[in-house]
Amino acid sequence: MKRLIETKIVNPLLEKYGIPAYKTHGSAGMDLIACIEEPMTISGGNNVLICTGLAVNIQDPGLVAVVASRSGLCLKNQIRVGQGLGIVDSDYHGEIGVILHNDGLDDYVVQPGERIAQLLFMPVVQVDFKIVDTFTTITDRGEGGFGHTGRH
Repeated sequence: MKRLIETKIVNPLLEKYGIPAYKTHGSAGMDLIACIEEPMTISGGNNVLICTGLAVNIQDPGLVAVVASRSGLCLKNQIRVGQGLGIVDSDYHGEIGVILHNDGLDDYVVQPGERIAQLLFMPVVQVDFKIVDTFTTITDRGEGGFGHTGRH
């Protein structure tokens, strides 16, 4: 079931490059476009904020838009979303920006209209914290983490 999300084009270049859309029937994310007039260089080890020309009005606090890396861009060019995942809250109405990070040593040039990230919509569960001295359940794992079960 698809939901309708109000979408605003905040930069007319986006109409030239194409509105984000699912590329296949089974796609979870829509590709976000670099809505820039000229190429932008990301030096090795650095971040650059790239505008997408797009704003959304999610309206439902039970939904969040998530900006995620494109796997091919990361594998082939070491370019990823800088903070891991970008979050677009349901009450944010500004232009979606993508922080791209270059994990490589060589400069990477982002071209106008290039697909730079994915936008996914996901459910949100908000919680309240209940402060306790001990947890009410005990698990086999307990506080073990960071590879405590081994590699194989």
